Amino acid sequence: MRSYSFFTILLLCLAILLVDTLAFYWLQSITRLLPSVFLQNLINVVFWIFTIGLITSIILLKIRLERMHPYRKQLLISSFYALTVSSFIPKLIFVIVISILYFSNYVFYEEESLIAIPIIGLFSGFLPFFVILYSVFRSLYRFKVHRVKIKFEELPANFEGLRIVHISDLHLGSFKSRHHILDRAVKIINHLEPDFIFFTGDLVNNNAWELKGWQTVLKKMVAKMGKFAVLGNHDYGDYSEWKSDNAKRSNFESIKYFFRKIDFKLLMNEAVSIENEGQKIAIVGVENWGNPPFKQYGDLEKSLKSVPNIPFKILLSHDPSHWNEEVLGKTHIALTLSGHTHGMQAGINIKGKNWSPIQYKYEHWAGLYERFNQYLYVTRGLGWMGFPGRLGMRPEITLIELHQK
Repeated sequence: MRSYSFFTILLLCLAILLVDTLAFYWLQSITRLLPSVFLQNLINVVFWIFTIGLITSIILLKIRLERMHPYRKQLLISSFYALTVSSFIPKLIFVIVISILYFSNYVFYEEESLIAIPIIGLFSGFLPFFVILYSVFRSLYRFKVHRVKIKFEELPANFEGLRIVHISDLHLGSFKSRHHILDRAVKIINHLEPDFIFFTGDLVNNNAWELKGWQTVLKKMVAKMGKFAVLGNHDYGDYSEWKSDNAKRSNFESIKYFFRKIDFKLLMNEAVSIENEGQKIAIVGVENWGNPPFKQYGDLEKSLKSVPNIPFKILLSHDPSHWNEEVLGKTHIALTLSGHTHGMQAGINIKGKNWSPIQYKYEHWAGLYERFNQYLYVTRGLGWMGFPGRLGMRPEITLIELHQK
């Protein structure tokens, strides 16, 4: 996980304190309606115990973070992330809504209206709180199958109806060894009877120790024609501090070797030719390639050298930014598969209309994109990172069927 400076953590705590102070101020307009003084005081005490406890815990966690075991560190960070988000966002919305109601030109001055305003504000705070709880405890592991059909003029006839399962961003360390959860995803994948399974990076959060116990689960994935993978930005160990270069290199080699143990062919700036009754397609895989601050290990030119005469190519590239920068209009790659964005694990999907804050950072962030008869599919990811929840952006298993035009 990304490490934040102590100054940044202090700014976060200051923001929590500011919002909670404002929330407490407006909360008094609600608690004063209670007939019991004891109950009013109890609510006030509990409110500040939680606030002070959360801020103190965040600061202590930052101070002690480097001395913790990596497993316990990830567990505590994700837990406090969930606690902070589920507390901060509802209170912020509560403060904004009740402030607008009180100070806008639409405030009614009748006594009944002044009573209704804090109740409306309270509801506006509780609603997102319960929505966040749902995203953490209900939708985080509700795997959703997205089915996509794409037609290509260049697709060889012998590959008509090719079935591809695309998965990405497992982040195994976030599952905390709960193997039974991903076992459900594996059963869904196998039920789709894919010809290929493609994994587009971020197997772990940072460390090879996260892989312990997962071989048995992930090896169960079955594909008729092969399983292929590429690396994501989290698979290089760049977000951890290492005692030596050898330690980092050993971690990286262990992650690469794990793909062999689960029968995936890891493509490291290379391509393979797949033949079916005399006709061929190419599976191309690049190492992670992203815009700064993400590193660019990928070498697309090198990847394509061995398959120049195969017209239909599928590219596995973790970061969708790569499509615009090096693929679209510059190669004859028919289909690119990416992950990386997670759809920010939060968004809105209404009648085919999708929105997420991540779209202001990534032009291509979820779903199918097409331009110049070249296609990009960006999966929302199967695991999670940071905030242990998914709101309107369920974990995704993608079934892509290829057809001739």
